[in-house]
Amino acid sequence: MRQRFRLDPVVVASYFCLGVAACTVKPPVLVPVATPAATEDQVRNWAAATVPTGGTLHRFKWLFKDDRSSAGGRGSARIAAPDSLRFDAAGPLGAGKMQAVVVGDSAIWVQPEKSLHDLVPNYPLLWAMLGIATSPPPGATFRGAADGDRIAWEYAMGPDTVQYLKTLGKTPALYARVRHAGKTVGHSETTLAADGMPLKAKLTVPSGPAQLNLTFYSSVPTAAFPAGTWIPPSP
Repeated sequence: MRQRFRLDPVVVASYFCLGVAACTVKPPVLVPVATPAATEDQVRNWAAATVPTGGTLHRFKWLFKDDRSSAGGRGSARIAAPDSLRFDAAGPLGAGKMQAVVVGDSAIWVQPEKSLHDLVPNYPLLWAMLGIATSPPPGATFRGAADGDRIAWEYAMGPDTVQYLKTLGKTPALYARVRHAGKTVGHSETTLAADGMPLKAKLTVPSGPAQLNLTFYSSVPTAAFPAGTWIPPSP
């Protein structure tokens, strides 16, 4: 059964201007206070609808900036459904290369250590930038509802809360916000193609402040990746 609720219109036309320390923008509301409780099955189904059914290779340009500097380059994300990710990024001529394998909300390995965390401080936010909502952990509490072409939901576990808003229609998008102990760790906005593939993504980290932008220029379905994809490179 669908339950109707009102979404803050700022979600549709949000504007983030990080990278300048003096610029402060109120984050958009993804899951309004009046949103009712949801069942675990509802939330799992909403999240599952964002997950590709097979493998995908994304290639993108990236730009990271904070109040001190900026850096950018190219990268790739290899996704093996439902929850395995190989993430690579590097600057011009391969400078500052970083590589990682993530499964769900845990890193299996990252080289150099902490390099991925410097770009994206939270794994649900990393997945959200790729257009994918993570499945909730067992024992979480849930809120959520669907209204027309919008579905908003959240799950909370201890001090952590993860929120999503998925919009359909002419400009599909996936928004996400992660909070820890009441403070926003980061919030993201990913514009999607009609088939759900990401077109561009923006992550805002208020504590920096910092911003990471991804612009996807290729998304190719891939039946399988070589076994070496998931193995860390030799030192």
